[in-house]
Amino acid sequence: MIKIFTNLSFLITLFFLSHQNLQAQVDYNHQWPGFRGPWGCGFIESVSAPTTWSVDSTTNIKWKTPIPGLGHSCPVIWDDYLFVTTASNSKGSESLKVGLYGDIDQANDSVEHEFKIYCLDKRTGKIIWERIAHKGIPRSRRHTKSSQANCTPATNGKYLVVHFGSEGLYCYDFKGKLIWKKDMGLLTPGPYTDPGVEWGYASSPVIFKDKIIIQCDIPKTPYITALDLATGNEIWKTSRGDEVSTWCTPAIYSKDGKTQVIANGYTHICGYAFETGKEIWKLSNGGDAPAPTPVIANDLIYLNSAHGKCSPIFAVRPNATGDITLAPDSTKNKYIAWSIKRGGAYMQTPLIYRGYLYNLQVNGQLTCFDALTGEVKYKASLSEAFSASGIASDGKLYFSSEEGNVYVVNAGPEYKLLAKNVLKDICMATPAISGNILFFRTQHYLIAVE
Repeated sequence: MIKIFTNLSFLITLFFLSHQNLQAQVDYNHQWPGFRGPWGCGFIESVSAPTTWSVDSTTNIKWKTPIPGLGHSCPVIWDDYLFVTTASNSKGSESLKVGLYGDIDQANDSVEHEFKIYCLDKRTGKIIWERIAHKGIPRSRRHTKSSQANCTPATNGKYLVVHFGSEGLYCYDFKGKLIWKKDMGLLTPGPYTDPGVEWGYASSPVIFKDKIIIQCDIPKTPYITALDLATGNEIWKTSRGDEVSTWCTPAIYSKDGKTQVIANGYTHICGYAFETGKEIWKLSNGGDAPAPTPVIANDLIYLNSAHGKCSPIFAVRPNATGDITLAPDSTKNKYIAWSIKRGGAYMQTPLIYRGYLYNLQVNGQLTCFDALTGEVKYKASLSEAFSASGIASDGKLYFSSEEGNVYVVNAGPEYKLLAKNVLKDICMATPAISGNILFFRTQHYLIAVE
């Protein structure tokens, strides 16, 4: 058994150091540089992650720091620095409605907001610095379950890139010095069936090598773009055609000197050349309001979404070219290893860990698939509303409900609940891991669990 897990850790190290062609060895047991951590995979190995804790008795609670305002962005970590964004209004009371409901209502954010970045000491929770990136009445509206700070920052250890949607894109150094800022225009995604309704922008920036990738699936002029990390200057910009509004963060696939940008969507699930933005392949028939991020694992590209008549999961081969859309009666073809037509998640990005794909739906339905074949291993109900994506470490899966209940599930083909921990605060953001510590961003706090 020890030999098996030693080999597993070695293979995971090779994934980070070889598969993605890293130019320098980085200790990814301690870095969580963007949405869902290293390469967006959602897990870290070779650490001792906690199973149980109590915010009441402070058992296994390392620190708990209040964060003003409202934000669904996730914490990002580099070495001992932890960064998070928020938006505070001048009245000091940001509205938020959670739970399972289908209203298209917009929140009333017609007062002045401060769009802020906090830098904390990961070890102590002490705030090192804070910066106001922008101050003013929000230029775009949001859904009642959303926030004005949805986008998770991204860092490469030198630069910190933060995106506040219609309030702009900003780049700082680790001392809080503004390097550059860029007006991205009005970014007002919303349901394509109800023009004029705005739900808030949520696609997080992705840093790879010397570029930032930004996906802007907005009404009328959707596009994806690459910017120079040091200056913010545009390198390329590619139209997303007739794509509807999405809330997806792009992903990077890099192997053998070839790199693709993968963008989820409804009519335009695509792979683009990293250097030029040229479309390589295209896949249609996703859910019509997609939010999940593509996931790279097992030398496959996993995509899922769920809304309207479609809720698929696709496992796409990275050598795909052209239009790879499935025939109506098919679940695979030359470039799609396997798929399901219904059962994908609406909000959550799937977690692929130790050979299995864990798909959690907004109603708490958890399904475990064999990641290579699509075979269903189990289904279990967590019986709550979920928006945050799952993460994993040390053979354990962590799923945070909107009400702040964290389900710790044993990794593997059989369902086993190890613990249910209560954060006692609303939790919409995906947690982060660094070393042996879990970091939860709740409505009012950052909480470190060790």
